[in-house]
Amino acid sequence: MIKSKYQSVLDLGEKLNIQNGDVKEENGQLKVWGTAKTPYDKNLLWDEIKKIGGENPTDIMADIQVADSSVFARHTVKSGETLGKIAKQYYKDSGKYNAIYEANKGKLKSADLIHPGDELVIPNL
Repeated sequence: MIKSKYQSVLDLGEKLNIQNGDVKEENGQLKVWGTAKTPYDKNLLWDEIKKIGGENPTDIMADIQVADSSVFARHTVKSGETLGKIAKQYYKDSGKYNAIYEANKGKLKSADLIHPGDELVIPNL
C-alpha cells in the first residue's frame, strides 16, 4: 500500500540510477536508502517525497547519501540551452549563470558560447 503511494519516488530513483538502493516496508512505514550521484539528484528525490507525503512525512524514512558532494550537479548541454536556462533549472534563478560560467572557465570561452554536448560542472552555492 505505502510502496504504491511512493512509486513515483522509486521510479525516479531508478531513473537517477541510485546506487546501493533498497526499499523495505516495515510497520506501516516505507524505508528507502541509497546513494545519489550529486546533491541535486538527492534534492530531486526529496522534492518528490515531499510532493507526495508533505513537508514532514511520517510514513516514509529515506536515507539518501551523496557520492560526489564536490559539485551540486553535472550537466550535459542540450540544443537551445543557455547558461541562464541551466542556472534556472538548478538554482531556480537564471541570474546565477555566472557561477556556472566561473566553474567552467577552463572549458568555456564565454558565458554566451556553449555547445550541445558540453559537460558542465554546476557548483555548490
